[in-house]
Amino acid sequence: MDKVLDSAADAVGDIPDGAVLAVGGFGLCGIPSTLIGALVAAGTTGLRVVSNNCGVDDGGLGLLLRAGRIARTVSSYVGENKEFARQYLSGELEVELTPQGTLAERLRAGGAGIPAFYTPAGIGTQVEEGGLPWRYAANGSVALASPPKEVREFGGRRYLLEEAITADFALVRAEVADRHGNCVFHAAARNFNPLCATAGRITLVEADRIVAAGALDPDAVHLPGVYVDRVVAADPQDRRIERRTVSTVRAVRAVPQEA
Repeated sequence: MDKVLDSAADAVGDIPDGAVLAVGGFGLCGIPSTLIGALVAAGTTGLRVVSNNCGVDDGGLGLLLRAGRIARTVSSYVGENKEFARQYLSGELEVELTPQGTLAERLRAGGAGIPAFYTPAGIGTQVEEGGLPWRYAANGSVALASPPKEVREFGGRRYLLEEAITADFALVRAEVADRHGNCVFHAAARNFNPLCATAGRITLVEADRIVAAGALDPDAVHLPGVYVDRVVAADPQDRRIERRTVSTVRAVRAVPQEA
């Protein structure tokens, strides 16, 4: 089945207000920026987003956030976005902070049909005990806090019960996709993308290159097309670097010493 659509606007056109989205990427690495841009243009709002982070102020999911389109986010790291902090602290945004490995496993479990699992991450903290502020009131008080989690002991060690995550739609960025939706990711850009793809009921992939069905070596496929519903071409101009670091120290060539 050919899953390639003409545009990102076509791919996101049926995402309704209030939808739950699992969005791949880590910082600005491997983010589905073309699909996010199409959602911004579509005006979709009240979104409930599951993603490792929420972009930066002027990029990635930060564009939806700045436009006031995100109502809730489940994330691990949110430290690169001042608008995120402002909305959270002012009570405009509900935030469920989740340990990064736990978030990855919650998505993986959702894609595998596993409803919940036990993990030691968070034992002895507010993740276990509850009380983490999910939403603040306008006066700075806590309007909604995280509930305590179920704890069980296995082999003399305590574990928390964490529930799996599934999403209405998943937005994913791949380096290469064929017309059947089989995907290959580039290096660290794989990050959360396959996990989000499997956790989504409808999965949208933007790819830097789209190739004919059968062009990919089956052994090289990272995400089978059975998990993918729609494929679009990614905008080749949108490949930002989050932080460019240049060394001021000149490289010194090592000279072997004489014996």
